[in-house]
Amino acid sequence: MANNKSAKKRILQTAVRTERNRYYRTKIKNTVKAVHEAVEASDKVKATEAFAKANKSIHALVSKGFIKKTTAARKVSRLHKMVNKIEA
Repeated sequence: MANNKSAKKRILQTAVRTERNRYYRTKIKNTVKAVHEAVEASDKVKATEAFAKANKSIHALVSKGFIKKTTAARKVSRLHKMVNKIEA
């Protein structure tokens, strides 16, 4: 257990940061999963709406510094290719 003030503060900050990161990871997974489900159902309209929402939320996390720009671009690109395959 922490004995000094700074160590106690670090423990609290780590707990807050861990909870925030868990929320962001879950948010990304859920938005991506919504796109996957719409693509599997071959619903172009629903997939397009889910993709737009996922794109916005992923890039919002880039601006917060949670994920890198290249990681976000890769995720969005893969989702976009999936959505475009529905029509083909």
